[in-house]
Amino acid sequence: MTLINTFSNNKFECGTDEAGRGCLAGPVTAAAVILDTNFKNSILNDSKQLSEKKRMLLKPIVESKAITFGVAHIYEQEIDTINILNASIKAMHKSISKLDIKPGFIIVDGNKFKPYIDIPHQTIIKGDSKYLSIAAASILAKTYRDLYMETIHKEFPMYNWKKNKGYPTKEHRAAIKKYGVTKYHRKSFRLLPEQYQLDL
Repeated sequence: MTLINTFSNNKFECGTDEAGRGCLAGPVTAAAVILDTNFKNSILNDSKQLSEKKRMLLKPIVESKAITFGVAHIYEQEIDTINILNASIKAMHKSISKLDIKPGFIIVDGNKFKPYIDIPHQTIIKGDSKYLSIAAASILAKTYRDLYMETIHKEFPMYNWKKNKGYPTKEHRAAIKKYGVTKYHRKSFRLLPEQYQLDL
């Protein structure tokens, strides 16, 4: 399916998306991207539909071809304080604030968002598989977060974050059961199934 370039026909329409909402450890990461209205790429799609190799291939393409982009992390302590939905929206707001140009319109992946200053916006379910700027934002959010998780993997290799990126895989949960939690784990999340007890 060919992705659509713009939703609003605004020259500086910004797409935004996040990665890592369902993870047990690490930040939620968001990106915002403004693409030229003539931008085209045959590979670009929702990051979840692409291999890690293709995402890493697309990362420098998006960065070099975008009019402007911003990426932001909201870390686990704040996620535990304000909850994951608010943290996801805050990450998107923060990524938009890093753009060199103020967007004229914002399109958001999903169905939850809060107004960002005075800029009109539209939420779009599965927007990352429909609009190029949201797909580009999904690539940057995912790749920047993955690179962060690979960095903290070196500190706690027993959780294998280099591979699972903090998602609730059987391997990750088995490591939590065996080794306990780290400073990077989200304490407000159910880190283990109910049949296990964990002292936080």
